[in-house]
Amino acid sequence: MMLTMLKGKIHRATVKQAEVDYIGSITIDSELMKAAGILEYEKVQVADVNNGKRLETYVIAGEPGSGMICLNGAAAHYVEVGDKVIIMCYAQVDEHEAARMKPRVVFVDDDNKASRITRYEKHGRLEDLQ
Repeated sequence: MMLTMLKGKIHRATVKQAEVDYIGSITIDSELMKAAGILEYEKVQVADVNNGKRLETYVIAGEPGSGMICLNGAAAHYVEVGDKVIIMCYAQVDEHEAARMKPRVVFVDDDNKASRITRYEKHGRLEDLQ
């Protein structure tokens, strides 16, 4: 049996741009992508903390260190600049790998700079990655 498990997450990033006149996707600072284990063109789910809307799209790498979070195309209608979003990616794994899987969770500051990188523990406590 294959299970869909959380692989990586960027927690409460601030939307810096929303560009309707673009072909689609979400642009994410490539340093944040690397920290969360998200690859360019990988499918992600985006949850807007401000309005509760969720969407799925794919990732385009933004300039490293820019803090860029930009929803493009139709996805731009789901957010407002300044909204907080949670960006999640998932992996298909078998039951044995799922039991050992610990996602990378990147907490960011108001400028979308990584302030803490953690992993989830089974009992719900967050633990920093070394």
